[in-house]
Amino acid sequence: MRVLIVEDERRLAENIAAAFKEGPGYAVDIAFDGEDGEHLASVNDYDLVVLDLMLPKMSGSTLLKRMRTRGQKTPILVLTAVTSKESIVELLNSGADDYLGKPFDLGELIARAQALIRRGKGASHPVLRIGDLAVDTIERTASRGSVELELSPTEYRILEYMSHRPRSVISKQTLLEHLYDFNWEHHSNVIEAHISNLRRKLNASAKTEPARAQFLETLRGRGYRLLASESDPPL
Repeated sequence: MRVLIVEDERRLAENIAAAFKEGPGYAVDIAFDGEDGEHLASVNDYDLVVLDLMLPKMSGSTLLKRMRTRGQKTPILVLTAVTSKESIVELLNSGADDYLGKPFDLGELIARAQALIRRGKGASHPVLRIGDLAVDTIERTASRGSVELELSPTEYRILEYMSHRPRSVISKQTLLEHLYDFNWEHHSNVIEAHISNLRRKLNASAKTEPARAQFLETLRGRGYRLLASESDPPL
């Protein structure tokens, strides 16, 4: 998952970013003012925006309204020092999905963020199930049938991202954009190597039941697809 943090308090923004990177292992971009935040939100596809309201150059409220006016449905978690009932009602009516009053606990922020991302992908439960595959987004583990998969952090992130989109064709560029932050130099062969390892581990986990089909499909020139069952037709 890829997260945008729009927060002008540099130390706070960096602490939140570190929590996302070290906890759920998300890719994170940071904007320290509203204008930069609007630019990043308009050119990148994020799974969540963490937005402070009191920002230089453009307020968080204005940025929130502009994103919703453009039709962007990205979940937005607002950080605010103002928690009166009237302010919160106005915030939610403007398009915020959730809010946290300052000061807040980083653990609670991460938990709320993960819940918003799951909801945004149409998954209310933290364990994603596709056929005999189970992906636990809290523990960051995966198993196929009774076999637990030994995945690297990047392999897990690829699998979780694709598990939110079973049957969908996902390009290498899309994976790169969601796995790495704005400053990372993109190389598609890195994704190919991780996909190859992930496919090998998924297939190896099916050896006790050889009738199960290959689970991770490569579509030449198009990308990759996580199959939901043996009966999924080839593309």
